[in-house]
Amino acid sequence: MSTGVIIALIVIVAAVVVIAAVVLRRNRGGHGGGLRHRFGPEYDRTLARHDGDKKAAEAELEERVRRHGSLRPRSLEPAERERYEVRWTALQERFVDSPREALAEADRLLGEVAGARGFPDGGRYDEQLDALSVHHAHHVHGYRRVHRVAHAPAGDGAHTGTEDMRTALVEARALFEELVAPGRRDPARRTETAGHGSGNALPWSFTKRHPRES
Repeated sequence: MSTGVIIALIVIVAAVVVIAAVVLRRNRGGHGGGLRHRFGPEYDRTLARHDGDKKAAEAELEERVRRHGSLRPRSLEPAERERYEVRWTALQERFVDSPREALAEADRLLGEVAGARGFPDGGRYDEQLDALSVHHAHHVHGYRRVHRVAHAPAGDGAHTGTEDMRTALVEARALFEELVAPGRRDPARRTETAGHGSGNALPWSFTKRHPRES
């Protein structure tokens, strides 16, 4: 084999190695980008919880997808949906006089509806939240917020102002609406839209009267 042929082969092999390295790097970056797109704000929260460790954060999110990505939530029967919606309206109206109790009921109701849809039972909150984050990542934080207030030790929850509780309930409603919706909802719909438009309008008493601390 001539020297020229050997040199040509070396150049070809080197080029293949370089191309393979570039493709691998792009695939890794694309995978991370896919997780960021899929989880949205949940990606950023997970990253912050891992102190900016991207590898650890993405490993956690990948594990959530592995455990819960194949879950296919069942649809609610119309009668079920109506009962849940009536209960949500009632707790929302109750917020005016008893905001903390209303958030506790919202926490229970979200866990119940998620369980009825086929997500892990509400008694396993962390597992249920992980599963919901895979399928409803853009709205799951509202559930996290109302759960935090509902389960705060005596005295700790008192430091949560009524405006913060109102915001938590509005965010939680976005998840509730996705869970009870008869058709598939767009998981990328932003929480900022909650409370706007006739479909999301809150009762007049909830938006206009100033709630009293319970």
